[in-house]
Amino acid sequence: MRAVDIDELRQLAADARESIWEQAKAYNREPKIYLHWTAGHYGQYYLNDYHVAIDKDGIIYVDAPLDDVLAHTYRRNSGAVGITLACCVGATSADLGSEPPTARQIEAMAQAIVAVADGLWLTIDRDHVLTHGEAADNIDGIYPHEEYGPLTTVERWDLQYLGTDESPYYIKDYDDPRTGGNVLRGKANWYRNEWAK
Repeated sequence: MRAVDIDELRQLAADARESIWEQAKAYNREPKIYLHWTAGHYGQYYLNDYHVAIDKDGIIYVDAPLDDVLAHTYRRNSGAVGITLACCVGATSADLGSEPPTARQIEAMAQAIVAVADGLWLTIDRDHVLTHGEAADNIDGIYPHEEYGPLTTVERWDLQYLGTDESPYYIKDYDDPRTGGNVLRGKANWYRNEWAK
């Protein structure tokens, strides 16, 4: 495991681009970036399951090549990169627990989204960048599994809300700009635009 900066992460994604695109094409789709939390403690990264982990201080860690197929998102792992926040032990839909996402984690995740999307040549939108909860409900229009997200069984609801002023509470409407996925994609697009200046 090693810490990386945004430029290194972008290069890791670029290095894996061809392989990730080939994996995704085997399933007749484009690559995806899936956003998670570990539901563990700060400092618990689970890098056997996720490509990128972000700790409470916003430091970004990687352990494996981004084109390795890891077990981060049920039936969606090939041609995909899993990014997780190390947080949310004991989280419920009413309370994100004693170790919620920190402001530094949220900003670092938005920046990591840009780095990986840039390296893979992806648009940052809900078709390409989804929270685990959004993917669990198949909101991108591909159906590799039965729904198991916030609209159905709620088995997975990672990042449905962030516990911030922008995303203060659990919302089931995926079109609401306050959902965690919409806030993270919005922040990522802001960083992408700022960095392009």
